[in-house]
Amino acid sequence: MSTAAALFTAMRPQQWSKNLFVFAGLIFAVRFNDISADLVALAAFCCFCALSSGVYLVNDIADCERDRKHPIKRNRPIASGQLSVATATLAAVVLCAGAVTAGFLVRISFGVFCTGYLVMMLAYSFALKHEVILDVFIIAAGFVIRALAGASAINVRVSPWLIVCTILLSLFLALCKRRAELIMLDTGAQKHRRTLEHYTVGFLDQMISVVTSATVVCYLLYAFQSDTAAQHGGLLLTVPFVLYGMFRYLYLVYTKDQGQNPEQMILSDRPLLVDLVLWAVVSGAVLWKL
Repeated sequence: MSTAAALFTAMRPQQWSKNLFVFAGLIFAVRFNDISADLVALAAFCCFCALSSGVYLVNDIADCERDRKHPIKRNRPIASGQLSVATATLAAVVLCAGAVTAGFLVRISFGVFCTGYLVMMLAYSFALKHEVILDVFIIAAGFVIRALAGASAINVRVSPWLIVCTILLSLFLALCKRRAELIMLDTGAQKHRRTLEHYTVGFLDQMISVVTSATVVCYLLYAFQSDTAAQHGGLLLTVPFVLYGMFRYLYLVYTKDQGQNPEQMILSDRPLLVDLVLWAVVSGAVLWKL
């Protein structure tokens, strides 16, 4: 693999899908028919793609020794030696500095969110990911910051429902990921991620159960009682897709032992992907009043 190819792989472009949360404000504020807002949101998305890639590089540099002992992560470019630490460090600095600078050019408040995200994720990479429970909350906070940053970029008000649903959904994904890692790595789990020695399958199952119930209830309340529901009747039509998506994801986690890579699992499981597309289509039809 060439250096350029190794660098691109280390930037984890397959995880840029997480940055789609940047468009949440644009979609739920029904501003997607505003070309100028669309372009600003697209610029914000690109900033977060560069920023998150820079953070992934920093994280892989910090974890390269531990990753070499992992059955899957040892194939990452830095851990496998295909990408040098010096090259990865330079790329991380350029990506992070460029993304933050571009963020301030998009909008001052958006640049502040970019800076806050970078500081938080650097703290996670070097310290906070080793703190039990707090590690999954940091992951959830990253998704919330994406949504808030995207809304600030186009200067729209963020619904409290959006924040709560984002927190709960990201906690759900993060906890399922920890459970899948614990089962896959078995007795050697703590060697690859120190916080895993503090988790048990039973403890994670309890938290997943709580977060799953809270996510479903929160979305139901959003579909029936939020300002968006009042302005755009019909959101209740999206509820079955949310329920099916949650249950399908749990099915894959508990019966197929998947969940280590949420992005890959969502894109590779056809029923889950179809459900997500249908939810997006129905939601768009409701918001557009088609």
